[in-house]
Amino acid sequence: MPAEADTLRLGEALAAGAGNGLVLHLHGELGSGKTTVVRGLLHALGHAGRVKSPSYTLVEPYSLSRLNLYHFDFYRFNDQAEWLSSGFREYFNAESLCVVEWPERAGDLLAPPDLDLSLSYQDAGRAAALEAHSPPGEAWLAAALRRWRSC
Repeated sequence: MPAEADTLRLGEALAAGAGNGLVLHLHGELGSGKTTVVRGLLHALGHAGRVKSPSYTLVEPYSLSRLNLYHFDFYRFNDQAEWLSSGFREYFNAESLCVVEWPERAGDLLAPPDLDLSLSYQDAGRAAALEAHSPPGEAWLAAALRRWRSC
């Protein structure tokens, strides 16, 4: 993905198939485009406002017409104990779509996601790799790929 527009487009494609009860983990170096993907996802789901990184707040909630999306950023976690004391476990339920930047900072306390997205720098642009870990994740990935190809 050579441009920010392509990273936004990837987020827009993920809106297809996104729904409550799903979890997406975002991996990549600082500045690799994780929040940009979330911005594209939220705008495609109908959020018209600003989308900011939850680096300091740790979570940004978004109530959209058909779902409750929680955008997490665990970059500032120093160890797994912070995940345990955060109270965030209750957000991961059938009524929420959870998108997590830096999930590795919570260690093995987070359940495997339905979908993993890894972003990396490649030459002058970025590369993205998606991997499903559940039947709902496979359906989400298939819907996102169909939308990506049609855009």
